Amino acid sequence: MKIASIVGARPQFMKAAALSNELRKHFDEILIHTGQHYDWEMSGVFFSELNIPKPSYNLGIGSGTHAEQTGNMLIALEKVLAKEKPDAVLVYGDTNSTIAGALAAAKLHIPVIHVEAGMRSFNKKMPEEINRIATDAIADLFLCSTKTAVEHLRREGKTENVHLAGDVMIDALKKNKQIANAKSKILQQLKLKPKSYVLATVHRAENTDEKEKLSSIIDAMVLSRERIIFDLHPRTLNCLEKYGLLGKLKNSANITITKGLGPIDFLKLQMHAKKILTDSGGIQKEAYALGVPCITLRNETEWVESVNAKWNLLVGADKKKIISALRNFSPRTKRTNLYGSGNSANKICAIIAKWWKSHEK
Repeated sequence: MKIASIVGARPQFMKAAALSNELRKHFDEILIHTGQHYDWEMSGVFFSELNIPKPSYNLGIGSGTHAEQTGNMLIALEKVLAKEKPDAVLVYGDTNSTIAGALAAAKLHIPVIHVEAGMRSFNKKMPEEINRIATDAIADLFLCSTKTAVEHLRREGKTENVHLAGDVMIDALKKNKQIANAKSKILQQLKLKPKSYVLATVHRAENTDEKEKLSSIIDAMVLSRERIIFDLHPRTLNCLEKYGLLGKLKNSANITITKGLGPIDFLKLQMHAKKILTDSGGIQKEAYALGVPCITLRNETEWVESVNAKWNLLVGADKKKIISALRNFSPRTKRTNLYGSGNSANKICAIIAKWWKSHEK
């Protein structure tokens, strides 16, 4: 069986780090990088540090509006898939690369495997929510990270070929924690002691593209007086410069700016942070798995399990709520394996093999 796996953004690189190597033990896999995250900091370093197989294709699509980016990916992916003729296309999560891959495959009558199927935030203003819903409307095999995702699909009338596989992100964490502890010197470089700082990331359009929201988040970080390591996404840096907010960050004694840390250094900082402040979906899961309290800069999340477990607090872009959470949020509940125990890649390969055997009949 020949599988074309499509990646393009940080969370997908992390998942491919766990799944691609396992897939290649059982199937013929080609890895296609759309170029959604196109510079070295956002893409190449992940492949080198996490030992992800080199992509068979790098489409180099780059930035643009959602329509431009998705459309350009669709055109390029159709050509590759028509040439390679895979038996199935595997897509991850909810990015523009995900929906472009699913659409290109469906129009060529190639079955679609959706890893992380069934996730819902129920906020259609999020581009990712549209991508999730549309991809699940197209997919043939649904590989769910959580019981909640399985239930979402059931409510939408999808019960056939739906499987609870756990989250391959946990597989990647399990493997990469050892690498980060052995190789990363980021704590020494930044002169940090474990549990003495908050790790922060902001990248979603809902926070970066509105000056009022981004200003509120920055003000909260500065006014909290907490020691914060703020890893800047390129689009966030552009918005900070555009709105004249970068100077406020640089002049704040409690905030250290980093730009596009590699995955190993970033993981080391996650592991030893006292709290994480983020609007990322994947980082919410990673924080829970690592036992680090997470403060999420959103009003809703697709990863409701960590919120229900009281390890993840939703604060939106509300300055007072962010400051209070940075100073006071402290989970008291015991953690469980909400997202699997780190063997999801094996489960997924077994599910795909069984599904394809029945599909061929």
